[in-house]
Amino acid sequence: MSNEKEAAVENGADDVQLEVDVNEVVDGEETPAQSQDKLLLELQDAQQKADEHWNQLLMARADLSNAQRRSERDLANAHKFAVEKLALELIPVKDSMEMGLAAVTEGDEQGEGQAKVIEGMALTLQMFSGVLDKSGVKEVNPQGEKFNPDFHQAMSMQETADFAPNMVMTVFQKGYVLNDRLIRPAMVVVSKAVAK
Repeated sequence: MSNEKEAAVENGADDVQLEVDVNEVVDGEETPAQSQDKLLLELQDAQQKADEHWNQLLMARADLSNAQRRSERDLANAHKFAVEKLALELIPVKDSMEMGLAAVTEGDEQGEGQAKVIEGMALTLQMFSGVLDKSGVKEVNPQGEKFNPDFHQAMSMQETADFAPNMVMTVFQKGYVLNDRLIRPAMVVVSKAVAK
């Protein structure tokens, strides 16, 4: 304080004016020090939120990476074991064929073995057809039908008066569709009109 103010204080003067510290509030406004403290708090708060968001990003990346690995593993297992159900259905068919072969070798000389084999083969074929049906595989046997190039493959064409032109006369090999998608066309002989 200046000497005049000190003297006034000692004399008991009531109208003493003191110097105001620069860091004190003047007329309700923030001082630079208070503003700096407020900015520092806001910066710390922003840094904390940024750290939280960074951690959330790292966790989300880890979750995504784990999900991708899990998906790849599941897909690999699906490819690896896709035919498991079909294999379980075909194993009894193989067992039946083996029993049929065993019956032939064990059959007596009166032909009982041959009858057992024929019966076993018919049952095996029935079992095998059931497995294919369960798996969505349907037979294409177009005997006597109109030739359809979407499902039939013409091996040859033959002149005939017994069939209308462009009809399937003979089926060399049956075709198959899997869930309405052709997997093997039927091999057929197609009729054509007799040349005059």
